[in-house]
Amino acid sequence: MAERGKRNCWEFHGCGREPGGEKVAELGICPAATESRLDGVNDGTNGGRACWAVRQTLCTGKVEGAFAAKAANCMLCAFYKTVCREQGAEFQGTARILAILKQEP
Repeated sequence: MAERGKRNCWEFHGCGREPGGEKVAELGICPAATESRLDGVNDGTNGGRACWAVRQTLCTGKVEGAFAAKAANCMLCAFYKTVCREQGAEFQGTARILAILKQEP
């Protein structure tokens, strides 16, 4: 679980796509759950609290592509709004997250 009791996206949504999750065999492991460059961002585990900027997540019943293609859906998501509220002034937004992802793994 994320730091200080804050939930990661897979815990919030119950998608079962985290490593060891119940839907991994069917849907695969979500890239947000394994994106180690984002570990700690917004107090999450890997990309678990920055999922809106991670490619190939499965949030609307289909694989979502790059941030530009999924941004509108993500900004309306209850989880995104929860992370913004919980992080307050410490919220690390999309520009910062995308800059981290552009760095070499």
